[in-house]
Amino acid sequence: MPKPMPVCIVPNQITGGPGKNVVYPRAYAMPDEGMEQFINQQIVFETQQLIDQQSGEMPSPLIEMDGSFEIKNNQRDVLSLSLSNYAYHYQAAHGMTYIQSLTFDLEKRKRCNLSDLFKAGSNYAERLTELVNAQIKRRDIQTFEESVEVQPEQDFYIADKTLVIYFQLYAITPYVFGFPMFPISVYDIQDIIDEEGPLGRMAVNN
Repeated sequence: MPKPMPVCIVPNQITGGPGKNVVYPRAYAMPDEGMEQFINQQIVFETQQLIDQQSGEMPSPLIEMDGSFEIKNNQRDVLSLSLSNYAYHYQAAHGMTYIQSLTFDLEKRKRCNLSDLFKAGSNYAERLTELVNAQIKRRDIQTFEESVEVQPEQDFYIADKTLVIYFQLYAITPYVFGFPMFPISVYDIQDIIDEEGPLGRMAVNN
């Protein structure tokens, strides 16, 4: 069986007046043209959602907007990426950034939610909550609440053999802490991951 090839990615750019520069990824030259179209539609939709969210966030004029992306995983038929959008409004105390991540299972031809990565009926949200709270304690992260809860469809991305659970700014910590990111090894959750899904593929040593 041939080894899955990485998806070819090129940057696209949206500009609109002074201070606005949004760069987002585009997949191209994929053997599966239908999946390529689906991936690009999803990326464009989420990029526009971030722009709209930032534009409607404050009543004051938008001074600056900067959008970028990072490819987190592009192997074993799993494409995981993050879109980031920073915006600063006139007279705001500081700018605001949002991150939206997208993970695609190229083998099953779908975009994955967090729940898609685990066995049906597994208590994955509770398990991830325990692991995240253990990291918060170990890393001495200051949170608003004594305990943090990972939602069933929490923000995440995949980076090689790691599932990264993250929260938006202000969600669980003060702004100065930035984005709280919690890397979890696939081997720490191997008993509950879907062996036929993206994390199962990442866990295989070959």
